[in-house]
Amino acid sequence: MSWTPSHRFPESGGVKERTVVFVIYEGFQPLDLVGPHEVFHHAGRLAGGYRCQVVAPRSGPVQAASGLPVHAGYGVDEVDPRSVDTVVVAGGQGVDQARLDARLTGWIREAGASARRVTSVCSGAFLLAAAGLLDGRRVTTHWAREQQLIREHPAVEVDCEPIFIRDGPVWTSAGVTAGMDLALALVEDDLGREVARAVAREMVMFLRRPGGQSQFSVALWSKEPATDPVRAAVSAVHADPGARHGIADLAQNARLSPRHLQRRFTAELGMPPAAYVERVRVEAAQHALADSRDTIDAIALRCGFGSAETLRRTFHRHLGIAPSEYRARFRSTTAAHAEPQQEQERS
Repeated sequence: MSWTPSHRFPESGGVKERTVVFVIYEGFQPLDLVGPHEVFHHAGRLAGGYRCQVVAPRSGPVQAASGLPVHAGYGVDEVDPRSVDTVVVAGGQGVDQARLDARLTGWIREAGASARRVTSVCSGAFLLAAAGLLDGRRVTTHWAREQQLIREHPAVEVDCEPIFIRDGPVWTSAGVTAGMDLALALVEDDLGREVARAVAREMVMFLRRPGGQSQFSVALWSKEPATDPVRAAVSAVHADPGARHGIADLAQNARLSPRHLQRRFTAELGMPPAAYVERVRVEAAQHALADSRDTIDAIALRCGFGSAETLRRTFHRHLGIAPSEYRARFRSTTAAHAEPQQEQERS
């Protein structure tokens, strides 16, 4: 069944069609290609302006890491790198071998020198780094590849907290589904927020997550406690994020002195107790904003922030957006059916 857009935006008169090239190779991650490709395809059907091409070292069938065969319409020798507006490099298990291909990295280097922007999804950042396009820039990649990228490319500033990062003409994203958030951001940059919102609706996606949002959930950003006392303190925080969790309160749960817990907690989890409590509270507030109709003031109190203003400042520091904007983007279908009670929040 073919997809038909429910609404078309007037195409911008005289705007040159943008060529978006998706770079793949043996062992790429298929969603790194298909997700962003569909975003641009849908944007093109809604508003025009995009021509998508799939490029590999050689044209023809390319096998993804999962075994899925994908046809690359062009080899790198068949595409003039100077004709490309946007380069999107997919990640995947095969990237370590692909970056040894001088023809491939050379084409990416030439395209990066003339394209309006060059981007990567997940471990595709390693191909951009091999092409010399990331030195001196702040970038992200999949969290599991962070240390490898830091170790192998010391001239690159690696930050695996955000889901995507823009540094000048270079855009990089975290793993897999984050590539779709990156693509929506690129569409918004080209065609405006309303087109990006329409694409998200048509694709049954959440509206674009902001780039500053963490790619980690609690299960990923936190190490597992190594001892029972620290485990007891952590359990108390997760059981009731809004309760009192000062160092004295946590020490009582752990049956240790405050000084001893502070030292052991930081050693085992890689962050002090206060920072850990704040991150758990932020995540609790995220869930409450998305899944409930409670006011922001009520959520701030319940999650331990005390006031909506404190919650707002903390959200901006961690996520880069206000709680009200987070709610507008992420609230569940159930919560969205009825407007929240009147909210008072200073922007």
